[in-house]
Amino acid sequence: MENRITSVDPGSLLEGDAKPGDRLIAINGREVEDVLDYKFFSYDPEISVTLESPDGIRTTVSLEKEEGEDLGLNFETYLMDQPRSCANRCIFCFVDQLPKGMRKTMYFKDDDARLSFLLGNYITLTNLSEREIRRIMELHISPINISVHTTNPELRVRMLRNQRAGECFPLMRRFSEADIRMNCQIVCCPGWNDGKELERTLQDLKSLWPAVHSVSVVPVGLTRFRKGLEKLTPFSPEHALATIRQVERFAEQCRKDCGTHLVFCSDEFYLKAGIPLPPDEYYEEHTQLENGVGMIRLLESEFHTALETADPPDGKPFSIVCGEAAAASMRGLLEAAERRFPMLQGTLYPIRNDFFGGGVNVTGLVTGGDLIRQLQGKELGTRLLISETMIRRQERDFLDDITVEQVRQALGVPVIPVEPDGFELCDAMFGILPAEKPPRKSFEEAEYYSYNPPAEKA
Repeated sequence: MENRITSVDPGSLLEGDAKPGDRLIAINGREVEDVLDYKFFSYDPEISVTLESPDGIRTTVSLEKEEGEDLGLNFETYLMDQPRSCANRCIFCFVDQLPKGMRKTMYFKDDDARLSFLLGNYITLTNLSEREIRRIMELHISPINISVHTTNPELRVRMLRNQRAGECFPLMRRFSEADIRMNCQIVCCPGWNDGKELERTLQDLKSLWPAVHSVSVVPVGLTRFRKGLEKLTPFSPEHALATIRQVERFAEQCRKDCGTHLVFCSDEFYLKAGIPLPPDEYYEEHTQLENGVGMIRLLESEFHTALETADPPDGKPFSIVCGEAAAASMRGLLEAAERRFPMLQGTLYPIRNDFFGGGVNVTGLVTGGDLIRQLQGKELGTRLLISETMIRRQERDFLDDITVEQVRQALGVPVIPVEPDGFELCDAMFGILPAEKPPRKSFEEAEYYSYNPPAEKA
């Protein structure tokens, strides 16, 4: 990739100086290789930008601007480079459990440190060069999100099937010494990295606090498409409960020693165990929301707050769907709203995940085809509320390539995507529909990310 400019935003700082077809060479004399260089080097209020025209003529433009103000340059790709693909063959990889025939981007596995900082993606650290490691420390690229899984180097090599996987914890020590903040994820697989191995991992990560800012423990997600893959066992309710108790004991010790729980089980663990989630305050800053940690409890808290000041609903019947895992929580919210406003006419439909099968029951993996098959002929009212997490925002399609419009046509009812936000959910139930969301950046919609089961989102 040559950092070739495709367009310049009207009214931006370099309008008139930079043109489509020019290349961005350097900022303040420092060579720009990708989007991180571009964003970090251009942050200061006084900069010089070196450009090269298609015929090879270089010019340098000096600028004074607001600190952090964007230069308004757009490039061929969001990263100004190609995304880094994953070099691992993890035993629990969700991409390897996808059926054939889905859109091509679903099968691309990224492991890109730049996306960890820019978009919050989780990375395994197995494909970082020494130059990239030094750049993270030099530019203080923080926080970064790390898929740790285990700090036992031999076990990590076995789980990730990559000989470099054992270098993770020593590298995290280097980041800790450079004051790089890290949020960590452990995909817990029964018989592999649970029990004593989990305890070892948590102790090691605690030793890097406060650089290790938070840790989530999530259960492995298994679909029915695991033919030829490592045999893995799903969590039973009893095993899920034992893991919760183990993590909570460790978290309580962290609270005493560090002033933070540090490590949290995802909501899915509590749902599997069939026990109530902790109160909202247990989750502190909600740092691990995207891993499904405290998301349901936060949604409930927001919803009840919204309900206290809500105006009466429009009285029109509606329906709402969710994955089976979130059904009890969503039913509780609907019943709370009906107690306050008896004229509310809502019907909840938990959707069984026939597409992925296995133990997959989270809302974010509900497909359009399952919606159509399970809702045809049902009383859906004047609108069907779905979670925004089920679809891509720009294309408005589900994981099985069926679009929101196709679901609307098949079911004969408007389909309203709602963010996993208690206030927006309350409004949508009461007839105040969310405004259409603007398209995300092109790269975010390209779906180049390591596809682990989405967080449980009601």
